[in-house]
Amino acid sequence: MPLREFAAWTLAHGLQRRVLQRAAAKGDVMALLATDPAFYDDPYPSYERLRADGPVVRNGFVAGTVDHAVANAILRSDDFGTGAGQGELPAPMRRLHGLVRDPDTLSPVDPPSMLAVDPPVHTRYRRLVARAFTARKVGRMADRVQDVASRLLDDLEREPTFDLVGRYAAQLPVAVIADILGVPDAERSQVLGWGNHAATTLDPGLSWAEYRRAATALREMHAWFGHHLERLRRNPGDDLLSQVLQDPEAAELTEEELHAIGLLVLGAGFETTVNLIGNAVVLLDAHPDQLARLQADPDAWADAVEEVLRYDAPVQLTMRAAVRDTEVAGHRISAGEAVLVYLGGANRDPAAFADPGTFDVRRSNAADHIGFSAGVHFCIGASLARLEATVALRTLYERYPDLRVVGRPERRTTRVLRGWEYLPVSTVARVPA
Repeated sequence: MPLREFAAWTLAHGLQRRVLQRAAAKGDVMALLATDPAFYDDPYPSYERLRADGPVVRNGFVAGTVDHAVANAILRSDDFGTGAGQGELPAPMRRLHGLVRDPDTLSPVDPPSMLAVDPPVHTRYRRLVARAFTARKVGRMADRVQDVASRLLDDLEREPTFDLVGRYAAQLPVAVIADILGVPDAERSQVLGWGNHAATTLDPGLSWAEYRRAATALREMHAWFGHHLERLRRNPGDDLLSQVLQDPEAAELTEEELHAIGLLVLGAGFETTVNLIGNAVVLLDAHPDQLARLQADPDAWADAVEEVLRYDAPVQLTMRAAVRDTEVAGHRISAGEAVLVYLGGANRDPAAFADPGTFDVRRSNAADHIGFSAGVHFCIGASLARLEATVALRTLYERYPDLRVVGRPERRTTRVLRGWEYLPVSTVARVPA
């Protein structure tokens, strides 16, 4: 057993896992959401239980909110930060974790990832990456996204039944983000596999076995990325990483910082979109009246994507830690105290959305959701994810208007990311009874 890796797991997950399990055994809702598959399979009833307890709830070791206004305020406030990605841990444990963690297994929630640093460091990283996601550049990607969607569906032409996630929803965003990062075609499926394992590190309280699998994938991913950077230094292209490597401002970045920037863009570039597409297909299958509205008005697909983001958010929660003593909705939050911001719960707040439990693709204020977070950590790839999902869904249902979910879909076991691992669909129309 690698001592260093075990120490890192113990500090970041093992102790927290024990606390969560004990709290869950006593019926604590936030702990159950983090540990019990039955609760995170359908978290929405639990969010309503939290809502009934007020805008801010506490369970003795962390605070949480499903209130839309409070969540928005926290995400946008200078009084809160990321807590170095481990904000739920006491400060001494965070410092110790920083000393023992292996730089070859740094995850998206470890500094210097943009998810785990705050301004001014975050501002410097984001400025370098944002150049690839301007409105003009994303707009120019529309043709590429359409080409990929059409080609993937061409490949499925003779398959009346297929796994929508493995064959379509995951392949489209991977192809697009790989273009942005200059990943060769032959290496994309391998990178996707690593990314799926690495995504589990977003969850709290991983078991030792889960952590080991993720650490192995991260180690392999970092090794590959080091070779990839060298390849782009020798033969730069017009991709984001080549541009970053040639930017004078990037000359001050360490290799560790370059890895963190590139690997976060790579992972975040497909995780949200694949879940968004899969969640949309399941919702439309369950609400044929809403699908009929979209098929009658194809221009409404962009609005439908916003409603999916609101109704069943691909990212369910994020965490913030107070950087100073502050007050939220009449509740005193002490410096260092962590707050779980349940994005999925806030997006169903009746104070923000009328009849929030109803899926309505023509909802006028669906875009008020916080599915992409808010404030300085608002998802940098949000506009690209919206484009990809809109094109992917519109093209899918134009090609297969009778598409339906069949068999037994399998949900991902992750708690922060909400989506489908396996989603069997059929392109054959239902036969009337």
